[in-house]
Amino acid sequence: MAKKSRKRLILLCITAIGLLLFAVFYQRYYVARPIGSGPAGPAVDRAAFANVWSDRPVHVVGLGDSVTAGLGAKSTSHSYFNRVIQNPDDEFEQLHQVCLTSVLPNLTNENYAISGSESTVHFDVITETLPVMDERLYGIVLMTSGGNDLIHMYGKSPPRECAMYGATLEQALPWIENFEARLGEMVSLIDQRFPGGCEIYIGDIYDPTDGTGDAGSIYLSRWPDGLAIHARYNAVIRKVAGQRDNVFVVPLYETFLGHGSQCRKFWRSTFREEDPYFWFYSNIEDPNDRGYDAIRRVFLNTIVANTKLRSE
Repeated sequence: MAKKSRKRLILLCITAIGLLLFAVFYQRYYVARPIGSGPAGPAVDRAAFANVWSDRPVHVVGLGDSVTAGLGAKSTSHSYFNRVIQNPDDEFEQLHQVCLTSVLPNLTNENYAISGSESTVHFDVITETLPVMDERLYGIVLMTSGGNDLIHMYGKSPPRECAMYGATLEQALPWIENFEARLGEMVSLIDQRFPGGCEIYIGDIYDPTDGTGDAGSIYLSRWPDGLAIHARYNAVIRKVAGQRDNVFVVPLYETFLGHGSQCRKFWRSTFREEDPYFWFYSNIEDPNDRGYDAIRRVFLNTIVANTKLRSE
């Protein structure tokens, strides 16, 4: 009997240790989403900001949703839009003077982005609010559009255009076609508002599930066709941009892979060993402060690589 009791005790201890290890593993890799600290995102070449690019008057405009509005940043000065233009007082040392005001001394700006807005609202803002600029002004437009079309209402009502969470791909196809037409018209309207010329930098749409489509990992209901519809929207953004030589896609999707709900899972191909941290705000759909740092950097890198102002 004593031997049986010892065996039972050993078995209970092994089971308890196994359950404890499983709980620790589950908490660490499936529940915990630490955000980390310090700089986030790609490096930016300081040398590109060492000299003035142009003395001409330049007007920077923000258009789109809460990403460009800055929801989730710890302060307004930490939004990507504002950090692209001007360093905050607590800027990281390696990025001092790495902003547009350092290279464009005659720069002004206005941000028309609206948190929670869909692409139909962005069309209306451009049509009704964005003024025709003085022909002496050159424009730089920073834009995010389309993300809320996918997630608005989170499936709490039947899927519809610009609130298509839960839709099948078949349902969404006409809405995707409308988005393509709408985005193309937005680009045309922006061009018309800048008779002196402009460049448009539009972010593609990131994925908080790190490409897995695991809606449960971000506390949402299942959406079997979500990844396919998301991919179609990003394809539209790239297609519309590819049709014009002054429109450039800022790769937010690629930049944020590995910093969503799967950020701790070292066995996934998206794992970022150098920064395995969560870049999303508490509402999941917007970036947190480190996410905005990364967005600022990738916008700056895309501008450096494409702006014609550097060659004037």
